[in-house]
Amino acid sequence: MSVLAAASPAGTGAGPLPGADDDGFFGIRFESIGGLGAHLAGKILAGAGVLRQGLNGAHFSSYGSEKKGTPVKSFVRFCPADRELRNSSPIESPQLVAVFHEALARSIDVAAGLTANGTLIVNTRSSPAEIRETLGLRSGTVAVLDALSIAVEEKTRVNTAMLGAVARLIPFIDPDEVKETLRERLGAHYAHLVEANLRTFDRGYSEVRLQTWDPEPGDPGRPVQRAAPAFGYLDAPIGGTILDAGNSVVKNLSTSRQGFLPDYDADSCVHCGICDIVCPDLCFVWSDDGEDEIAIRLLGIDYNYCKGCLKCIDACPTGSLTELREEAGWADENRVPLFPWLEREREDA
Repeated sequence: MSVLAAASPAGTGAGPLPGADDDGFFGIRFESIGGLGAHLAGKILAGAGVLRQGLNGAHFSSYGSEKKGTPVKSFVRFCPADRELRNSSPIESPQLVAVFHEALARSIDVAAGLTANGTLIVNTRSSPAEIRETLGLRSGTVAVLDALSIAVEEKTRVNTAMLGAVARLIPFIDPDEVKETLRERLGAHYAHLVEANLRTFDRGYSEVRLQTWDPEPGDPGRPVQRAAPAFGYLDAPIGGTILDAGNSVVKNLSTSRQGFLPDYDADSCVHCGICDIVCPDLCFVWSDDGEDEIAIRLLGIDYNYCKGCLKCIDACPTGSLTELREEAGWADENRVPLFPWLEREREDA
């Protein structure tokens, strides 16, 4: 779905844009998952630039089934008011990338195509230097923001905190105009959420931390990655074949989590099995440890298959499962393998 916006009659956006590419365009890409509000953030940013600042701009998003936890890309492209914008193709070489969900970096190259002088913003508790090392970036600006903590404290979503950071790091965007667009957008249907989201925006704007590394001579930036069709007409499988099943033993659902997961306390558990009944992904690991009689015991959770829906916490009658803010590496350290034989095969391979 795409939305192309026309410049306002005032034409206040005339003149070259700071940081734009050689063709005069400034590209922004939001990397996210469904449920974090990246699509709405792109709409608000584009509306502020076009309708309030007189730029020419386009906003469009790419997503699948609009399901929570599935990958989402949202694109905003700006240019001066005296230049036509007729392109609604995905932005492959952006000047700014905002990553709403840090775990996405495990499955895709979130910084693909980022220019040598580009800016990367990540929702994370890590430092800019740690993110730079993790993603293998050579140059440019790396900004970090703990948008999830801000959203939890303000009872909002991460999108407005990330929008505040984005507004700070785009040199030609007026943050006050973005706030007015945000107020107008939410005020029509969610007036009770306006002030909390404005506070979230302000905190994202002020709390973002950044560090810049100058590009080396001849540094072309991050290579562009363009998805190619998996099959052609000669090697396409028979229709209806499920090649990448959602319940596959090699499927890792950890990138679908939105920052929280269930923490299991074995000492208070009565092993009633209600958590397993409500779990949509069968990520609880059980064992028969009885000698003379059958005794099914809950050993733990395989977080590779947990998408963080937290239904088990609501269902648990003893409070043995509690909501935990996910820290980097915690799930890997505390997971109990659901398929131990698969782990052994991987180690042997």
